[in-house]
Amino acid sequence: QVQLVESGGGLVQAGDSLRLSCAASGRTFSNRAMGWFRQAPGKEREFVAAISRSGTSTYYTDSVKGRFTISRDNAKNTVYLEMNSLNPEDTAIYYCAARNTPSSSSSSYYTRAYQYDYWGQGTQVTVSS
Repeated sequence: QVQLVESGGGLVQAGDSLRLSCAASGRTFSNRAMGWFRQAPGKEREFVAAISRSGTSTYYTDSVKGRFTISRDNAKNTVYLEMNSLNPEDTAIYYCAARNTPSSSSSSYYTRAYQYDYWGQGTQVTVSS
């Protein structure tokens, strides 16, 4: 069983930055592709960013391209989401997700929620105008 624990959320003003972290339990973090999703009040959960298990491939939803950066540190079993130039539309609960990924797909990333095997509890990000 894998446990994912997000941290780093908070209340910020428009234009500010935040860095979210997601710490994973277990010794096989490097065998998993990772992703970040978010859910705003009254809306469905949406994809934000993904990174392959190798860390060589990343992908972003259009609304965060150029502002958010996903990265991973396999030595620390942690994936990060650096968020810059935040705006009120980024307000949501942010969730970390992990997918067991074979080595043959080490450069693959995944953008659909159903493709992930494990989820964290989420961390709230609120951006005031």
